[in-house]
Amino acid sequence: MIRWGTVTTTNAALPEILDFAAWHLELGAHRLYLYLDDAMPEAEERLAAHPKIRVFRTDDAWWAKRNGRPKKHQVRQSANARHANNRKPEVDWLAHIDTDEFLLPSRPVAEELAALPESCLCARVRPVEALAPLEAGAETVFKAFPLDQRARQEAAEACFPTWGRHLSGGFLSHVAGKLFFRPGTKGLQIRIHNVELDGQTNPGQVELSGIELGHFHAADREHFLRLYRFRLAQGSYRAELKPQARGEGAVNLHTLFEMIEGAGGEEALRLFYDEVCTARPALLDQLSARGLLRRRCMDLTALRQRHFPGA
Repeated sequence: MIRWGTVTTTNAALPEILDFAAWHLELGAHRLYLYLDDAMPEAEERLAAHPKIRVFRTDDAWWAKRNGRPKKHQVRQSANARHANNRKPEVDWLAHIDTDEFLLPSRPVAEELAALPESCLCARVRPVEALAPLEAGAETVFKAFPLDQRARQEAAEACFPTWGRHLSGGFLSHVAGKLFFRPGTKGLQIRIHNVELDGQTNPGQVELSGIELGHFHAADREHFLRLYRFRLAQGSYRAELKPQARGEGAVNLHTLFEMIEGAGGEEALRLFYDEVCTARPALLDQLSARGLLRRRCMDLTALRQRHFPGA
């Protein structure tokens, strides 16, 4: 039986971490490696009590043994993932993902991984981006994107006519996806979206078409606005990143948001969010017509109670 798990660096609120953990435990994860990026004693105690979770407190003492705490959180994520890789392996595969990313398999994850050839060192899962619901319901809806670049851009501009030419597939976040890798691989360098071994990037990579990665990048408008400044300065909207879309005249997200905010302030950002990130009926129809709509029942509250009673 194939055993798999996840490795994650997080400073999310405890309920969000518990939702993430419960979802993947329910899917059959054998081990969750959680590296706490801030001092979180309550989270550490609660999570460490679960037999399938390994929690690491990445405090000053932790980083003092590793040449100091890297300034960029992306570098800390990679360093922690390498630490998990270099441990004595407890699983056959690890997915390097964040607490706002949820594996969405069409069949058991272990079955998907068992079908991979021995030559495969890493397997990619592509993202689908969650849309904010207009009203409460049992389902979570996600937008997907075509892998073909031309079809992707055509879909983005059709579904998001105001801003689509600047957004790859209409996504605010990455379209590269994340990787499963075989832990215990000596010398493996683990990045956010890729791995490297002996100078080769993603050796033996296979696309895991039977698993998607549900990304709650901007789960609701308040969530989007709360993280906006950080992402603009240090995260996925920072200035040095290339434009997502490849069409003529496309700008990167940093420039796009500066244009939007400069023209209309926070209200303009809210209108942008409403067009791009909410489950508007017209948008759902557009996505469905192109085979880009995903629906999943995700009762995270019930799963959290099942795996962490009383939380």
